[in-house]
Amino acid sequence: METRERIAFLGMGIMGSRMARNLRAAGFDVVVWNRTRARAEEVGEPIADTPRAAAAGAGVVITMVVDAPQVEEVLFGDDGAAAALEPGSLVVDMSTIAPSAVKSIAGRLAEHDIHFVDAPVTGSKPRAEDGTLTIMAGGHPAEFERARPLFEAMGKLVVHAGPSGHGAMVKLLNNAVAAVNAAALAEAFDVGEAYGLDMQRLVEVMSAGSAGSVMLGLKAQPMLDRSYEPLFKLAHMLKDVRHCLAEADALGEDFELASDAEALYAAADAAGLGDEDFAAVAEAVRARTAPRQGTDAA
Repeated sequence: METRERIAFLGMGIMGSRMARNLRAAGFDVVVWNRTRARAEEVGEPIADTPRAAAAGAGVVITMVVDAPQVEEVLFGDDGAAAALEPGSLVVDMSTIAPSAVKSIAGRLAEHDIHFVDAPVTGSKPRAEDGTLTIMAGGHPAEFERARPLFEAMGKLVVHAGPSGHGAMVKLLNNAVAAVNAAALAEAFDVGEAYGLDMQRLVEVMSAGSAGSVMLGLKAQPMLDRSYEPLFKLAHMLKDVRHCLAEADALGEDFELASDAEALYAAADAAGLGDEDFAAVAEAVRARTAPRQGTDAA
């Protein structure tokens, strides 16, 4: 891919804004769009007024939005990007959506000879900032190779997971395991606090032993401090776990630990914590055990 080929980047959220900046820093010609223009202005010109305007003259469109309905809206809705794309163009969705949605969107684009790669990412805000995301892509090998220079400007580990939908499925399984890990950590901390442990000593030992994990390093202190500045929103994690469970169910498979985690994240979301970091699942655990502790104290 020529570095001067124009890229339309749609979605300037926590992740997308940082990813677009890294593409520009790598020399790509990137025009950005966001539903709320002020977010795009933080990234800087050139800014398009609509997805269609952003895609005009672009060879590649990247979408980084919440879920499949938003991907479909920016591609196929009023002033959608797909209407401005020439045959042979490439759409890369870096959102996290269901594999079934990936295949549907790819099929609609293929009718107009537009190629599609699903390439969700993991690493949250810090790795989006420094360009060290993990990117897992699904699609035809030729289209993956076409997009590889873009991926390498945004990520450290770039993996071609397989055909269309495989990138999305790898991401869902990854996030389901991460969600279970964080929920287990929250429950362990709740028990430790109830016992009266010095929680920093617990974290020190866990970090040095077999309980050590990336999740422990990232989420232990926010859970203990009850400080949940969003690196990855709880509502988004809940969405991903639900997608994973739906795909597992369609395959006739069980994922019981993810089901248990889904209930905790759903409770936290219902309590108004959806826009907080997913470490806030700890509050759902505390809320669940508080009535029992109150009864025991009485």
